[in-house]
Amino acid sequence: MADESGENGRKTGVLDTLKEKTQELGETVKSKAREQAEELKKPQETQLYRAIFRIKHNDEPRNRALSTLNNLFFHIHPAKVNRDATRYSYTWGMGGITFYLFIVLVFTGVCLMFYYHPTKIQAFRDILYLENDVPFGRLLRNMHRWAAHLMVMAVWLHMFRVYMSGSYKRPREFNWCIGVLLMVLTLLLSFTGYLLPDDQLGFWAVTVGTNMARATPLLGSQGPFGPQLGMTSYNDVRFGLLGGSIVDANALLRAYIWHCIAIPLIASIFMGVHFWRVRKDGGISGPSPVMLESEAKV
Repeated sequence: MADESGENGRKTGVLDTLKEKTQELGETVKSKAREQAEELKKPQETQLYRAIFRIKHNDEPRNRALSTLNNLFFHIHPAKVNRDATRYSYTWGMGGITFYLFIVLVFTGVCLMFYYHPTKIQAFRDILYLENDVPFGRLLRNMHRWAAHLMVMAVWLHMFRVYMSGSYKRPREFNWCIGVLLMVLTLLLSFTGYLLPDDQLGFWAVTVGTNMARATPLLGSQGPFGPQLGMTSYNDVRFGLLGGSIVDANALLRAYIWHCIAIPLIASIFMGVHFWRVRKDGGISGPSPVMLESEAKV
């Protein structure tokens, strides 16, 4: 006792405590590793598999009833909803607003396609014709542009709300990954739309953006390990994005196809998966149910 009360004793006590904690941590890590190894023997029973795919329940009356109630084709809305999760003060309604803005963008985008030619000679002239000669053309173009800006803001606010409320946690981790992909697709939609007017703003925005692509690891001519893999200015990712080494007619055509066909189609598929998983994961995530004061039994 006398030694432990001194300076040497305190050092010995601290070292012993640290040694015990290190051993406990080592045992915990080994235990977790053994559990993970056992789970990998049956991948269909892991949480990762369940988060991505739906598993078949046991053939019991309760599970059969749950399968029917949770079937999206039988019941679009869940049988039970946490009313606190539907409050606008909690969700901000950003997920629904983002979807409605996407619908507005698709409708106005299709209307704009009637007046637009993706060529270097005609693209900017079509924009001038649309704004000055087509009835309600300026309104149509501004609706498309402002809806695009608002959609980017709504997606970021939606992701911020989901993160701050912890809605990315189990069992919604897979749907969180789908949401991140949708956010990236939203940004790509805005980026590819920049070039379509073929004005100075779009030209320099795409020039700066694609120059940054040169620094992509492995795929960029100026990125890490790119030159070692044989990447040059004529075969790297920037060349693939522009269809050449400069922002020209090929870049305009590729931006048009990505903006009007490829990215909206991919985003629509991921939106379907996103909505399906929201339904399968128990609806909109929310705080724990609370009891109103009027419902409390005195």
